[in-house]
Amino acid sequence: MVEFKLENDDFIELNKLLKIMQMAGSGGEANQMILAGLVKANGMVATQKRKKLRKGDVVQVQAQEIKIV
Repeated sequence: MVEFKLENDDFIELNKLLKIMQMAGSGGEANQMILAGLVKANGMVATQKRKKLRKGDVVQVQAQEIKIV
């Protein structure tokens, strides 16, 4: 599991997180991954491209996990 530290913000949007963590090559690719049902947030398939993630949330893409800290 990889950790992503929130800096000065209360949340980060799901599609931006995927791009920042290089799980997607672009914002468009991140959106397509989400719409295809390939991304889970806290164990549930995430369908909102701009879902707000906060400290303690866990995102999973295939076998990779990101914890927001």
